[in-house]
Amino acid sequence: MDFSLGLIIFGWIFCLIWIPLVIRANSKMHPRALFVCFFAEMWERFSYYGMRALLTLYMVKVVFQQISSGEADVKSLAIYGTYTASIYLGPIIGGMMADKYLGFRKSILLGGILISLGHIALAAQGLIAETNELFFFIALSFIVVGTGYFKPNISSFLGKFYEQDDPRKDPAYNIFYMGINVGAFLSALTCGYLGESVGWHWGFGLAGIGMFVGLLVFWKNLKYFGEKGLVPDEKYDTKSIFAGLSVNKLIILLSFVAVPLWAILFSYDDVFKYGLTGITIAVLGYLFYLSTQYENGSRLLVVLVLFIFHAMFWALFEQAGGTLTLITDRFVDRTIGSSEIPASQFQALNALFIIIFAPIFAWLWMKLNKLKMEPSTPLKFVYSLVLLALGFLIIVIGAKTAIASGEKIIVWAIIFMYLFHTLGELCLSPVGLSMITKLSPSHIVGFTMGAWFLSYSVGNKMATEIGKLISVGELKENASMAEQVSPYVDVYLQWGVYVVLGCAAILLLFVPLLKRLMKGIH
Repeated sequence: MDFSLGLIIFGWIFCLIWIPLVIRANSKMHPRALFVCFFAEMWERFSYYGMRALLTLYMVKVVFQQISSGEADVKSLAIYGTYTASIYLGPIIGGMMADKYLGFRKSILLGGILISLGHIALAAQGLIAETNELFFFIALSFIVVGTGYFKPNISSFLGKFYEQDDPRKDPAYNIFYMGINVGAFLSALTCGYLGESVGWHWGFGLAGIGMFVGLLVFWKNLKYFGEKGLVPDEKYDTKSIFAGLSVNKLIILLSFVAVPLWAILFSYDDVFKYGLTGITIAVLGYLFYLSTQYENGSRLLVVLVLFIFHAMFWALFEQAGGTLTLITDRFVDRTIGSSEIPASQFQALNALFIIIFAPIFAWLWMKLNKLKMEPSTPLKFVYSLVLLALGFLIIVIGAKTAIASGEKIIVWAIIFMYLFHTLGELCLSPVGLSMITKLSPSHIVGFTMGAWFLSYSVGNKMATEIGKLISVGELKENASMAEQVSPYVDVYLQWGVYVVLGCAAILLLFVPLLKRLMKGIH
C-alpha cells in the first residue's frame, strides 16, 4: 500500500476512536452546544485547511507555471498572504452584523453557504485546463466573505453557553479548538493527497463537501440552542426598508455583491496592505475608545496589547502554508520506503499534535486552576512565543546540518518543529478565544471577537512579507544546498528565533500590569 494512503487510513481510524473518547470524558461537564459547535467548526476547518494545504503549491505549479520559479514563489506567497489575511479581516464586519442584525445562528448559516459555493467554484477551476485568474480569485472571495460570517460567530456563540469567568470556559475552548484541528488534520492528509496525487479538483471538491457537512450538523441541532443566537430584533427580518427587502435580506444580498469586489483586491497587493493598515489603526482606535466607555473597560486595553503579540506569533507560525511548505517540498527528505510523502500532508502534523495535546492542556489548566497555580492569560502568551522560537531553532539546526553534509534536511526536523509550534499554539490560540468572551462587554463580544481575528489577518499578511525575504531570485538547477537553503536559515533564525524571543521578553515585563488591568479575570 502507498504510504501516503496508509496515513489517510490511519488518520481517519485514529479520529473515529479518539473523538468519541474525548466527548465521552467531557459530556457531563459541558453543555451539548459545545459538541455541536465542535462538529460544525470541525467541518468548516476541514474545508479551509484542505484548500490551504494545496493553495500555494497549486499556484506555483499551475496558476503561475508560465513564469520563472522565483517570480512564481513571490506572486503566489503574496496572493496566499492576501487570502489568509482576508480570511481573518472579514470577521470584523461579520461579527458586527451578527451582534446588531443577523444574530449568531443566521450569520453562521450564511457563512457556510458562501464557503460551500467558493469550494464548488475552486473544484470547477481545477477541472479547467486553462486557468482563469479572475475566476480563481472569485472562488477565493466566496470563501473569504463566508468565513467572515462563520468564523467569529461560531466562536462567540459558544461563549454564550458559559458564565463570564466560568472555569470551564478555557477547557471548553481547548476542546472546541481540538475540533478545529481534527478538521485540519483529516483535510491536510486527505485533500492534500487527492490534490497532489489524483487531481487538484478532487482536493478542492472534497474540501467543499466538508463545509456542507458542517452546515448540516449545525442546522440539524438548532433546537438544542434554546433562545441563544437568535436575531436581536425580529423587525430586521420582517420590516421592509428598500425595494421590499428587510435589513437582513439586504445584508445577505450585499454579501454576494461583495464577492467580485473583493476578488479585484487580489490583483492589487499594495492597495490591500494599505487598506489593512488603515483598518487596523481604526479598529484599535475604536477599541481604545470603547475601553473608556464601559465599567471595567480597562479589560479591553489588555486585548489591545495582546493583539500585537498575537499578530507576531501568527506572522511566523503561518509560514506553515507558505515558505515551510516550499522548503518541505524542495529540501526535506520525504521518502519512506519506496514512497514519497506529499509536502502538503506535513501540514497535518500541527493538527495531529493538537488533537493529542488539546485535551491534555484542557485537563492541565483545570488542574492548575484548582491548585490556584494556573498561569494568567498574558503569561500563557509568553510561553507560546518561547515555544514558537524553539520550533524555528530546530528547523534552523536541521537545515544547517543538511548544508554541512550536502544532503536533504532530515524529516524529524520538520516533525519536531511542528510539535513545538503546536504546543505554543495551544498556549495562545484557544486561550485567546476564551479571553475575548471573558474580557469583552456582552453586547459587543461579536465585534471584539472580529477585532481579535484582525490580529490573525495582520499576522498572516506579515507572514507574506517575511516569506518574500526568502523567495527571491530564480532557483538554479545546479545550485548547492547551501545556496538554496541559506536564505531560509537566515530569515528563520533572525525572525523566528531572535525577534520572537525578544517579543516574549517584552511581554513578560508587561504581565503584572496586564493582570491588574484584567480586574479579577484570569
